[in-house]
Amino acid sequence: MEKRKLSFWQIWNMSFGFLGIQMGFALQNSNVSRIFQTLGAKIDDIPILWVAAPLTGLIIQPIIGYFSDRTWTRLGRRKPYFLVGAILASAALFIMPNSPVLWFAAGMLWIMDASINVSMEPFRAFVGDNLPEKQRTLGFATQSFFIGIGAYVASKLPLILTHLNVDNTAPLGIIPDSVKYSFYIGGVAFIVTVLWTVITSKEYSPEEMEAFEKHKETEFKKEVHSPEWFSKNGTSHLRKGLLFLAIGISFSFLIYELDLKKDLYVLSLGMISLGGLAMTISGLMQRANNTENGFVTIMNDFQFMPKIMKQLAWVQFFSWFALFSMWIYTTLAVTQHIYGTTDTTSEAYNTGANQVGEMFANYNLIAAIAAFLLPLLAKYTSRKFTHFIALTCGGFGLISIYFISEPTVFTMEWLPMIGVGIAWASILSIPYAMLSGALPSSKMGYYMGVFNFFIVIPQLVAASILGFLVSKFFNSEPIYALLIGGTSMILAGIISLTINDKSKIIIND
Repeated sequence: MEKRKLSFWQIWNMSFGFLGIQMGFALQNSNVSRIFQTLGAKIDDIPILWVAAPLTGLIIQPIIGYFSDRTWTRLGRRKPYFLVGAILASAALFIMPNSPVLWFAAGMLWIMDASINVSMEPFRAFVGDNLPEKQRTLGFATQSFFIGIGAYVASKLPLILTHLNVDNTAPLGIIPDSVKYSFYIGGVAFIVTVLWTVITSKEYSPEEMEAFEKHKETEFKKEVHSPEWFSKNGTSHLRKGLLFLAIGISFSFLIYELDLKKDLYVLSLGMISLGGLAMTISGLMQRANNTENGFVTIMNDFQFMPKIMKQLAWVQFFSWFALFSMWIYTTLAVTQHIYGTTDTTSEAYNTGANQVGEMFANYNLIAAIAAFLLPLLAKYTSRKFTHFIALTCGGFGLISIYFISEPTVFTMEWLPMIGVGIAWASILSIPYAMLSGALPSSKMGYYMGVFNFFIVIPQLVAASILGFLVSKFFNSEPIYALLIGGTSMILAGIISLTINDKSKIIIND
């Protein structure tokens, strides 16, 4: 039994919700640093305020994936999560730009990002669930197209509204109306587009998915382990957990004793909680033969993830480290390095901030176009070579911002972003296309959520060390964060050449 081939418009409908999801995500990425700075945040403190976003994804996505794999309702398997996340995210988009103080805005970022993640995570598994292997390249490319278009529109909204005579400046500590109304539009778009996908798309039943799985070969083999195996594996987890605890506690002590930047606690506490406590608890449960629970299953599935997923982890790490440095620091870098101001009430600052919105819009437009061109290049070369070329273009694009002296439309808003857009299109599609064929449908949602670890961990690392590096070694000049990010993306491209991807590239016909 094989999955039916879907029409182009069926694939279009099942991906349409990503338009609204990405509008919310793009509004967050291009405006939250501006909101934080408007509410009084210092440049060195911006990264730590962003920690909420990746940390939320790290926790939420595998949990949502795990439960969506095991869900079946009248609405479907993945669609209930789309809908609940959309309702919460839309509400958060209306509240965020009305934050009265900095701590409230930081809390709203946490809530907003959690809600976006609840909607976004099952969409990746949705493609793997509903499409046959030969259509998945088109499926992920269509998602990338909507991601690009949604982010393009959302990034341009403040400037469009400014041209419509909506105020782009405001008194000290007040978010401009151009930003507020952009978030309102994004909130409406989020719920409407996700509803469209929920209403127009169908999902296979659990019985049908089980029948498909019998005809699918993956490197993941389901095994029934003995109590002795769990005891031995639990001992291994316990040793690793205690090691992570010792390293994390020691690192925290050094940060305190040497009075280092407090952002570094993100790394040390991450080692203690995510590495140390999680592994220790898993080890104790398995040694006590308490193995029939979701937590132990999640920890062991993470341990035995497919080989190609482990290979992609390093590529994802350096790719998303670069992206996070761009999202955090581009507004700060452009306004200070090119426009020469940090005064959030000045016309120069807000002109530069709007131009960053144009830059983000343009790289997403390029990504929407490149999304359908990259599979063609991959067909005649390979996925890993295509990813290498794309990431290298993105790295040089980020680095080139340092050399801009005259911020014209071409030199500032387009030239650097061409490379970034090509890289973004590749990051959003090629790794998922390589990975999905190696995953069992019964764990598709979970492993897509776990794959998010390799997106979130680099963001946590960036949030913890970039502020330290910029203030300690680069005189608090944020432009250098973009140079670090560009170098990281080129390194990711080089590492991608080592991936063992033997899958045949099939373009839908």
